[in-house]
Parts: sequence; structure tokens; C-alpha cells
Amino acid sequence: VCKRMDLVCQRMLNQGFLKVERYHNLCQKQVKAQLPRRESERRNHSLARHADILAAVETRLSLLNMTFMKYVDSNLCCFIPGKVIDEIYRVLRYVNSTRAPQRAHEVLQELRDISSMAMEYFDEKIVPILKRKLPGSDVSGRLIGAAPVPGPSAALTTMQLFSKQNPSRQEVTKLQQQVKANGAGVTVLKREISELRTKVQEQQKQLQDQDQKLLEQTQIIGEQNARLAELERKLREVMESAVGSSSGSGSNEQSPRKRRKAVESTDCPRKSKRLRNRK
Repeated sequence: VCKRMDLVCQRMLNQGFLKVERYHNLCQKQVKAQLPRRESERRNHSLARHADILAAVETRLSLLNMTFMKYVDSNLCCFIPGKVIDEIYRVLRYVNSTRAPQRAHEVLQELRDISSMAMEYFDEKIVPILKRKLPGSDVSGRLIGAAPVPGPSAALTTMQLFSKQNPSRQEVTKLQQQVKANGAGVTVLKREISELRTKVQEQQKQLQDQDQKLLEQTQIIGEQNARLAELERKLREVMESAVGSSSGSGSNEQSPRKRRKAVESTDCPRKSKRLRNRK
């Protein structure tokens, strides 16, 4: 690989990470300037999701800074994951250009995945190689318990002690940055949990209202069924009474007709006898 090309690419990656940090700080300042000061009013504000996304991006940036910049400042490597820089730019531009963005975990899913993979790979594969190149690594190895090398180098000088103390200070600063990053992540999680709790409470209220409506509907249906049964009973009674009255009137109408026929049948032989006598 061309050394000049390698140096140019390293410089571009390092500058890209610094620029994306500045761009994030600018976006965060603009959003915070528009948010109200009270926490209760911020939750219901239209820029609440913007603030949550930017806070989560800040956590990612601090984790990346703790992982890579120690070795970048020592000129041992550059900021390797350039795809992470592109993804951070994409998220920040999405936040600036969208009035109603999606939730933080939906927007930052890709960023979390690729940044976590990059940090894990860097810690597992590259850091062991870079630690050998760190200044004072041989001194720290001797102090941990390695066998001392005979000669004048076995005696610890003040410069060696100073180089021994430098990693501890760096570790302290790293721990402080981790605490800050964890605090920011905890605040984001608390906001998400509070939102979920409010949504669960709203859904429980809706379920209670629906249960009450169902009870009322079942009561109304029961009353209507009772009324229908009573109406059916009355209708049957009316039908039975109507059928009984029609059968009685039919029998009464048939009896006079039969009487007339009987009278006519008795009168017929009398008329025939009279006609014979006249002849």
C-alpha cells in the first residue's frame, strides 16, 4: 500500500469523526434551544423524539471516542470504521429534515449494530497488537509480574514511573467517560420506559371502558330478549284465541243450513202427495 495514500486516508477518517462530533453538537444545541426548560413539558413537545435520538447518538459517539481515540491520539492507528461515520451523518440529517421522526430505537438500530460490531472487533483483534506498541508497555508488563531483565534497565527511573502512571490516568478518564455515556443511556431508557408506562395506562383505561360498554350491551341484549319472549307469548295467545273463535263461528253457521235442508226434505213428500190428489 502506498504510504502517502495510507496517511491521506487516515487523516480523512480522523477528520471525519471530529467533524461528525461537531455537527452533532451543533444539531443538539439547535434542538435544545427550542425545547422548554421543564422536563414535563419536554415530553409532550414536538421535538422530544429529536432530543432522544440526539442523546442516543451522543452515547454512541462517546463510546466510539473511548474505544478508538486513545490509540488515534497516540498515532498508532486511525478511526477505522468509516461506515459508522456515514451512518451517524445519515441519522443527523434525518433528524434535521424530518418534523415527526420515528422512535429512537427504530432510527438507531443500524448505527447500534455496526458500531457495536466495530468496537468488538477492534477490542478483540486490533487492541492486543496496538498495546505492544504503546509507550511504557514493557514497564507495565514487568510491574505486573514478568521476570526482570538483568542490567541497568531493571531499575525503574522516574520517566518509567511516569509512563507507568499514564495508563492509570487514561483508564480513569475512560471510566469517567463511560460513566457519562452510561448516564446518558440511562436517561434515554428512562424516557422510553415512562412513555411505555403512559401508553400501557392509556390502553388499560381503554380496556376498562370497553369492558364497561360490553356489560351495558349485554344488559340491553338481555332486556330485549326478555321483551321478545313476552311478545312471542302474547302473540301465541292472540293466535290461539283467534283460531278458537273462528272454529266456533263456523259451527254456528253450519247448523241453520242443516236445519233448512232437513225442513225442505220433509216438505218434499207432502208436496208430491198434494199434486197427486189434485190430479
